[in-house]
Amino acid sequence: MAIDERKVEEAVGKVFGELSVAVTGPLIVLGDRLGLWAALSGAGPLTPLDLAARTGTVERYVREWLRAVAVAGYVGYDPVTGAFTLPAEMALVISGEDSPASLVGVFPGFVALWNDLDAIEKFFRSGGGMGWGDHHRALNDSQARFTRPLYRASLVGAWIAALDGVANRLRAGGRVADIGCGQGTSTILMAEGFPAATFTGFDHSDAVVAAARKAAVEAGVSDRVAFELADATSFPACPGGYDFITFTDCLHDIGDPVAAAAHARTVLAKGGTVMVIEPLAADRLEDDFSNPYARIGYAISTLVCTPSSLAQPGAAALGAMAGEARLRQVLADAGYSHVRRVAREEAPFNIVLEAKP
Repeated sequence: MAIDERKVEEAVGKVFGELSVAVTGPLIVLGDRLGLWAALSGAGPLTPLDLAARTGTVERYVREWLRAVAVAGYVGYDPVTGAFTLPAEMALVISGEDSPASLVGVFPGFVALWNDLDAIEKFFRSGGGMGWGDHHRALNDSQARFTRPLYRASLVGAWIAALDGVANRLRAGGRVADIGCGQGTSTILMAEGFPAATFTGFDHSDAVVAAARKAAVEAGVSDRVAFELADATSFPACPGGYDFITFTDCLHDIGDPVAAAAHARTVLAKGGTVMVIEPLAADRLEDDFSNPYARIGYAISTLVCTPSSLAQPGAAALGAMAGEARLRQVLADAGYSHVRRVAREEAPFNIVLEAKP
């Protein structure tokens, strides 16, 4: 077969560009750990000596780091003064977690993806899988940091607000079950938004449940928030049923999502609502090529979400990029007669579904 040299050059450029992005990741994490991004944010032009003094770090290392992230396009450089500047727009994304656009918390999770790669390779060869709690701890920490800014900005004020009657019901009290709660980010944020309601987060990992309990104490909501170890298909009911049940970015991770959704329906109070939050995905693969989230979603699904489902009974392996039609079918098979997508504009990277029996 004839080789097109132009296409070879394009392939080299593509892969070389990927290498450039990949080796920059540790620099992002260093800037986060050492407070370099935070010190640059809003400070205007700083020399390496200035930044080192502000952060208690060694100037020579800081100088090389600044040059690296400047060449990578994260900070600006003035060759006349030798100073570096973090643009305000980039600061919203990279310097902390107060902004809903923050993404800096994702990068530390790459440690887990590389650390667990040998195990994933074995699953490719012989089947099987591993749950979220079996991965390197960095994965769950990174997931919590990734979702916290997004959930803080949208979960209560946009997504729950778009559901029929749920916000008013929770303001008056009620019981909430948060399935697949992880380290408790979504549960705690809902508790802060609805102080009259009581919340129970369920997860099947001892480590993340312990972390969630600690986070609830630190947030001052442990008097009305509990976290329990339980499977999504059999978590305990409560007297009178739950007024609201959430599956926050976890239905696709469950071995038998139909059974999980059906169980939620059976423990739902009269007039109660189930909310399903899933990553944004098209129903056809070809339509995901224009989805800016799809590359991340399919990669994480391959390395984490699909192995999670295949480690559980049922092994449905929806994958993180299941798409709305497949999610609707799961809910229909679980006995829900009403399914409605809400908050389209307020959820640019998610599918938010309201489900009622």
